[in-house]
Amino acid sequence: MGQRKTFTPEFKREAVQLLESESQPASQIARDLGIKRNQLYKWQAELKTRGGAAFPGKGMRS
Repeated sequence: MGQRKTFTPEFKREAVQLLESESQPASQIARDLGIKRNQLYKWQAELKTRGGAAFPGKGMRS
């Protein structure tokens, strides 16, 4: 099996910002970023719930 991808908190925040700008459909944004559409929504929910405390850790994009 392949190695699990991890993403930096900055990457996640920028992805959510793209989603909320509504300039493109979520499916297109996800394709462009190489992630699943559902992951965008999970990151968005976490950011709304936890605010500045969202995405703890030092994820590295692989």
